[in-house]
Amino acid sequence: MGLLVVGSIALDSVYTPFGETADAPGGSAVFFA
Repeated sequence: MGLLVVGSIALDSVYTPFGETADAPGGSAVFFA
């Protein structure tokens, strides 16, 4: 049985008052479960 996941994958940079993260994986295909 095969499964095809269609969605976006990107590297995100997040900046908040509490810290920052660069090149974190993001997008809908990354969070598919």
